[in-house]
Amino acid sequence: MSNVASETKILAEGTVIIALTVILKDVLPPIYRLPQGGSVSVAGMVPLLWFSLRRGLRSGLEASAIYGLVNMVLPGSYIVDPVQGLLDYPIAFAALGLAGMFRKYPLVGVGVGITGRFLAHFTAGVWFFSEYAPAGTHPVLYSAIYNGSYLIIELIISAAIMYIIVKRKLLEIYL
Repeated sequence: MSNVASETKILAEGTVIIALTVILKDVLPPIYRLPQGGSVSVAGMVPLLWFSLRRGLRSGLEASAIYGLVNMVLPGSYIVDPVQGLLDYPIAFAALGLAGMFRKYPLVGVGVGITGRFLAHFTAGVWFFSEYAPAGTHPVLYSAIYNGSYLIIELIISAAIMYIIVKRKLLEIYL
């Protein structure tokens, strides 16, 4: 297959993955939604993680960042500042593409990708959302608990599904 055909195939696959992520994360109702943003979805991050593990770091970062931009313009996005908007949307979701560095260790990739997403949301939370912290609660602790409360559940769901995908050898399908 020529390089152009291969790139076109990856671009088409990435587009479908982004659309699937929109459906799972933004169209279907979440399992749980937090008051200042963040939610537990029905495996909403799995398509981006799967794509990153299949296609590598560059393609994973690109598709995940594009999803973050799409998510940023959908109803329900919450942007108080341009830096916060970048941290909470394209940067946070692009971090899922870091899974692409761990193609031989997919579950490690899932953990790294979601940890990267956590760090972006955590930074935005400390910097921009400290006003929501209960009196006497340090903004760092508040942001860690707030963002960790839903991302740990997302990690468990994503890792469980990715484990099944790996066991069934679905990462290698139609490469």
